[in-house]
Amino acid sequence: MSTEPLRFDTKIAVLLREDLEPWQRLNVTAFLVSGLGTQVPEVIGEPYEDADGVGYLPMFRQPVLVFQGTKETLTAAHARVLSRALPRAVFTGDLFTTGNDRDNRAAVRAVPTAELDLVGLSVYGPRNAVDKVVKGARMHP
Repeated sequence: MSTEPLRFDTKIAVLLREDLEPWQRLNVTAFLVSGLGTQVPEVIGEPYEDADGVGYLPMFRQPVLVFQGTKETLTAAHARVLSRALPRAVFTGDLFTTGNDRDNRAAVRAVPTAELDLVGLSVYGPRNAVDKVVKGARMHP
């Protein structure tokens, strides 16, 4: 058995605006990655089971890397992810004021792409492409 760390050909990344409150960072991250498994099923591993046979839901098969950056960094990353047509999700500032899924979608739909108040972005794809999308961001501490 190899002791070398497993290196994935793909990457899951979340980019958060650096001025978010801690609870917002956690909430936004959870929302941004929640749809990935439904649209890109290969990111999901096998279900878990403990020694007593109790089953648990499957999770991502690879790490989720969380980055942070300025509003300008997010805007640039958004343009890059769109130009590369990678699977992505967005979270806008407006979503902090809505209380349900229907209103969330309506809030995003009401704003033109170039005017979205981005506070978070997630992306999945080949490592190099994702690295280019999050260029200029730094790892979340």
